[in-house]
Amino acid sequence: MADYNPRLNKPLAGLTLAALGVVYGDIGTSPLYAAKETFNPDHGIPLNTSNVLGGLSAIFWSLMIVVSLKYVILIMRANNKGEGGIMALLALASSAVKDHPRRYAMIMVLGVFGASLFYGDAVLTPAISVLSAIEGLVVGTAAFKPYVVPIAVGVVIGLFALQRQGTSLLGAVFGPVAVLWFLAIAALGIRGIASAPEVMRAVNPLHALDFVTQHGWSSFVVLGAVLLTFTGAEALYADMGHFGKAPIRIAWFGLVFPALVLNYFGQGALLITNPKALDNPFYLLAPDWALYPLVALATAATVIASQATISGTYSLTKQAIQLDYLPRMNVTQTSAREIGQIYIRGANWVLLFVIVAAVIGFGSSTRLASAYGVAVTGTMLVTTILTFFVVRFAWRYNLFLSIAVTGFFAVIDAAFFSSSLLKIVEGGWFPLALAAIVFTVMTTWHRGREIAMASQKQTGTSFESFLSTLAEDPPLRVPGTAMFMAGNADAVPGALLRNFACNRILHERVVLLTVIVREVPWVDPSERLEIQTLTHGFYRVIVYFGFMDRPDVSEALKLCQQRGFTLEPLQTWFLLSRATVISTPRKGMAPWRERLFAAMARNARTAGDYFNLPAGQVIELGTKIEI
Repeated sequence: MADYNPRLNKPLAGLTLAALGVVYGDIGTSPLYAAKETFNPDHGIPLNTSNVLGGLSAIFWSLMIVVSLKYVILIMRANNKGEGGIMALLALASSAVKDHPRRYAMIMVLGVFGASLFYGDAVLTPAISVLSAIEGLVVGTAAFKPYVVPIAVGVVIGLFALQRQGTSLLGAVFGPVAVLWFLAIAALGIRGIASAPEVMRAVNPLHALDFVTQHGWSSFVVLGAVLLTFTGAEALYADMGHFGKAPIRIAWFGLVFPALVLNYFGQGALLITNPKALDNPFYLLAPDWALYPLVALATAATVIASQATISGTYSLTKQAIQLDYLPRMNVTQTSAREIGQIYIRGANWVLLFVIVAAVIGFGSSTRLASAYGVAVTGTMLVTTILTFFVVRFAWRYNLFLSIAVTGFFAVIDAAFFSSSLLKIVEGGWFPLALAAIVFTVMTTWHRGREIAMASQKQTGTSFESFLSTLAEDPPLRVPGTAMFMAGNADAVPGALLRNFACNRILHERVVLLTVIVREVPWVDPSERLEIQTLTHGFYRVIVYFGFMDRPDVSEALKLCQQRGFTLEPLQTWFLLSRATVISTPRKGMAPWRERLFAAMARNARTAGDYFNLPAGQVIELGTKIEI
């Protein structure tokens, strides 16, 4: 059976157009600020023809090696049933080493840290993209300068206010606008190259080698600016499940890569002929009459880039919830046709608050550029390391080849990451602080869940002993079906014990309902359900979901009818435990982490709501869990 993925049901041309609008929004808007920062004289490298050629060559070969070779050709092969992104890669790598506890633990820590860094990227991408687009107004007249930040804040707030409505309407124009954007920046690049055709010599890698080795410490520092040219590369992998490999590769080599190279080379040609254009080489490439239309188009492009990051944040958050690294949140499906279009209210407003704070706090794209690289390159380095474990243990390549394949990219990623760390004081601390907070939250929730499950198992009653009690003293059975959520297959659910202890009765049919999230993105509907007949009127129903599936238990239970297990809606009740977590002095986590876990548990979405159980048929019974 082919890998199941409900998203890939569109023609190749349509998927390629959509990929242009979603996947390449971030990397496609990098020319707004990346060249300006690369040639910034504050790095200590003079702005002359030789160094412009060297900088352009470094940009060209960074795009070629990091994006084309690493992501488009290698990393996209490491997909989890067609799904990409660091959480999907984490699931793939961890499953490959699950029999090696130390490797498994290291991979999980690395993966969660990489995912945490992605949230820092998700904050900075909309902030720097929108700010850099609005700053084009200042090129026309300095009178706009006091209004750049307020306008940028307004654009960001407007974008987030629309998230609840879904991206269907915006998505219809994302692709065409992206095509127009890339054609426009390519045309601007050709216009610039015509003034100094010698910039085409920058395709020679020797210019890049000289640029990054002949200026001492400054060569290392400037890497922190060059990396801005490929900040959206992780999106190629993260959004692979939406579109598939072929559309993303066609879009990259067919339009995006050529347009980016032409534009960067055009900006370099402008700087050779007019070094004063360094104030804003992107907008100064345009003729005067095209400035304001270009600002409008750039703003639209940055909105697309921001939307891609926001959607990616929702997707990553959903995956983390499914893999039990975040508490249950309200995930709203905003499209009946597109399963990937979701909205998470809590993530939306927290993200908006932090982005607005970043826009106001940093105030310019130049200052944000100092903060940007740490999160991006950190995530890329983690992705490369996880890929090694996939290549070595999942694909079973020999050790030498595995190191050779991933080691080359790891060295490059490490160089860029190290360079970005030089700017921690200038703003790099910001995404690291965000990542530290997210990492703490995710690891605390995951560890807390492990401790809570262990506590329940220790204090619970085994299923075998419970059935023995029923055989010795049969209770009164009443009509209907009672379903109990059972996370532990060996123990009796707490809600069942409390209900039986209080009422001394059981329903005619008792169903132990277990939900299992597999380490795959999707589960084929034919494999969704498993029904086991036990004794004394007990049954076990196991429902399987992937970490990208919508965990709709009510919908899954409709499959019971096809398996000969009829559930009468008006005669079926769902009895769930509503746990109160209590922090205790015994060995577990640090007291502050236990209190944090307890607070998250109190505010987590209820199991009935999260699994879409019929509200009128859910009964919750309180319980206490000590950790």
